[in-house]
Amino acid sequence: MLQTLRSKILFYLVLISMIGIVIVSFFIQYGFEESFHSYLDRNREKKIDRIITEIEKDYRKNGHFTSDPVFGLLHEHAMTDQLYFQLYDRFGQVQMDSSNIRGMLNSFGLTEPPPDGEEWHSTTYTLKVDNAIIGKLVAIYPEGLIDDEYTFIQTIQLYILAAVCLTIVLAIVFSMIFSKKLTSGLKKLSFAAGELQQHNLDIRIPLSGLPTEVKQIAISFNNLAESLAKEEMLRKQFTGDLAHELRTPLATLRSQIEAFQDGIWEPTPQRLEVSHEELMRLVRLVNELEKLLAAENPQIRLEKIELEAGSVLAALWEMFSPIFKEKGVGLQIKEPDQEEMFEADKDRLMQVLSNILNNALKYTPEGKNVTISVVTEKDGYVGFMIQDEGSGMKEEDIPHIFERFYRGDKSRDRKTGGVGIGLSIVKALMDAHKGVIKVKSRLNKGTSITLWFPQED
Repeated sequence: MLQTLRSKILFYLVLISMIGIVIVSFFIQYGFEESFHSYLDRNREKKIDRIITEIEKDYRKNGHFTSDPVFGLLHEHAMTDQLYFQLYDRFGQVQMDSSNIRGMLNSFGLTEPPPDGEEWHSTTYTLKVDNAIIGKLVAIYPEGLIDDEYTFIQTIQLYILAAVCLTIVLAIVFSMIFSKKLTSGLKKLSFAAGELQQHNLDIRIPLSGLPTEVKQIAISFNNLAESLAKEEMLRKQFTGDLAHELRTPLATLRSQIEAFQDGIWEPTPQRLEVSHEELMRLVRLVNELEKLLAAENPQIRLEKIELEAGSVLAALWEMFSPIFKEKGVGLQIKEPDQEEMFEADKDRLMQVLSNILNNALKYTPEGKNVTISVVTEKDGYVGFMIQDEGSGMKEEDIPHIFERFYRGDKSRDRKTGGVGIGLSIVKALMDAHKGVIKVKSRLNKGTSITLWFPQED
C-alpha cells in the first residue's frame, strides 16, 4: 500500500481534504447551534418582556391584577412555546399560573410526553409600578429545544451532513483526477527512462500538457537522449572509420608478407621500405588515437602558466619555417602591437597550433602563403588566427571538420590527408582550455581558423 507516488499523493490529498471538511463542518454546526440558541434566548426574553409590560400596564390601569388580557398571553405562550408563567402578588399569593396547562395537554395527548430526565429552567422577575414592587413573575421553560426548534436543528444538521458527504465525494474524485494529472508526466518520464535503458535512443517525451517543473526534467531527458543517440552514432561511425583506416595498411602488409612467404617477392630494401611505410602508418594511427584519448580525458590536468602571445609566435616561426621553406610555402608572422598575456598549458598550446599549421601546410600549394597573427577583438580572450591560401572547403563541411576521421573530400589521398584525428585533438584540447574555435573557409580560396584562449582561468 502507498508504494506508488500517485497513491501517496492521492492518500495525502484525501486525508487533508477530510480533515479540512471535518473541521469546517464542525465549526459550521457549532456556530449555527450557538447562534440559534442565542436567537431563541433573545426571542424568549422579548416574549417575557412583553408579558411583564402587559402585566404592569394592566396593574397601572386597574390597580390590581386582572386576567384579561394577560391570561390570554400566558395561555398562548404555554400552548405554542412551552413557556409557562406563575404570577405572584407582593404578598406571595399566586394570581395566575399557566404551568398546569402542560399537564392538561399531556393528559389529552396534545403534546409529546416529556422525555426522561428533562430539565426545566425558571427565572424570576420583579414587577414594579411607579418604583413600587407589586409582585413577581416566574418564567418556566425547558432547557432543551422544543418540538419545532428540535426539528429545525435536525433538518439543518441533515443538510450539513449531506453537504459534508457530497464534499467528501468531490474531494476524492478531484484528488484522483489531480493526482493522475500530476503523476502523468512522471509516468511518461519513467516509461521513457525504461525505453532508454532498453537502448531505444529514439524515445522522446512530448512536452505538451506537462507542468513547468516536469517539463524542465523532460527537456533535460530529451537532450540526454539526443546526446546519447549522437554519441552512439559517433561510436558506430568511429568504429567503422577505424576499421577502414586499419584495413588498408593491414591488407597491404598482409599481401606483401604473403608474397615474401610464397617466394613471389624478393625481400629487397625497396620492398621492405614499402612494408615499413605501411607499418608506420599503423604506428601513427595508434599514436594519434592515444593523443586523442588523452586530450578527451575529462580528468586531463593542464599545467597552465602565463604566456605572452608574441613569444608563442616566435617559437612557431623557429619550429615551422624550415618545413614551410622546404615545400615552398610562405609562412608570415604578424607580431602584435603590444604584449598580450593569457593563461594556457604551453605544451598543449603548441600541440594545438602545430596541428592547425600542419593542416594549413598540407593543403596550401607551393607559392602560396600561410599567415599567423594575434587578434584581441573578443573581450577576455587572446586569439591566434591561422589563414592559408589553400584549397578551402565547402560550407556544409565546416561543422563536421572536428569529428574523428571526417574528410570533406572523400577521394583525398589518405597519405596526404593524414588519419583524420588531428582536428579532433585540437577541439578536445580547446575545450579543456575553455577556449573557442571559429572557422571560416571558401572553396579554392583558403581557410581561416581562429583559436581563442581565455586570458584568465
